[in-house]
Amino acid sequence: MPNTKAAIRRVRRVKKQTQTNRIRKSKYKNAIKQMEMLIKSKDKAKIKKYFPKFQSILMQVAKSGVVNKKTASRKISRISKKI
Repeated sequence: MPNTKAAIRRVRRVKKQTQTNRIRKSKYKNAIKQMEMLIKSKDKAKIKKYFPKFQSILMQVAKSGVVNKKTASRKISRISKKI
């Protein structure tokens, strides 16, 4: 249990940050799953349409620090090789 006023505020802040990070992480995972599914379906038109959005989502998550920037770049690179 937090004892000081600052610690109490910090607990409240961390709770909000955790919630936000969970949302971002699930967004990241869903984007990867969606892209993998599109690649399996081999629908080139849908893949080309979704790819910029996929890159954007991954870089937004990396920018916020939920996932390392190099990890996001690596994921984008590997997906682009599959296309």
